[in-house]
Amino acid sequence: MQFRIRNATPADLPAVLAMNEAAVPHVNSLSPARMQHLCKQATWFRVATRQTDQELSAFLIGLTPEAEYDSPNFLWFCRNYPSFAYIDRIAVADDARRSGLGTALYDDFEAAFLNRVPLLVCEVNLRPANPASMEFHHRRGFTQAGSQVIDNGNKEVAMMVKQLTR
Repeated sequence: MQFRIRNATPADLPAVLAMNEAAVPHVNSLSPARMQHLCKQATWFRVATRQTDQELSAFLIGLTPEAEYDSPNFLWFCRNYPSFAYIDRIAVADDARRSGLGTALYDDFEAAFLNRVPLLVCEVNLRPANPASMEFHHRRGFTQAGSQVIDNGNKEVAMMVKQLTR
């Protein structure tokens, strides 16, 4: 399958929201209003579409510290690092998994911020565990810089960082 990565448009939001909700608990659930706010704050909002029919197959939303965003994970990074590019969420449609889209979106994001910020950051679920995501991030050079318990004690995340400046 061939894919095209492009900037997201307002017309993509319904499909992005549906894909986000299908990926819970690996990403947090968002209301339509909260998704709109997040997208307005995003420094980076890209989607991957199938070249054959332009159907949305994946998305990645990223922010930098100046965003007005009250996610406890984003705020943890703001408290601990003055400059970074934060991957807030990524999701890949079921029929596009194992196609390399996650890697392609990460490569796209990382290339945009290389030598602009010192760190690429994100979180990975420890509880409920997401071992595939943890393995993916370790392969990409991320290390755990901390952890925090969120969602009234129902979730724990590993705070992951990767050096970007070379």
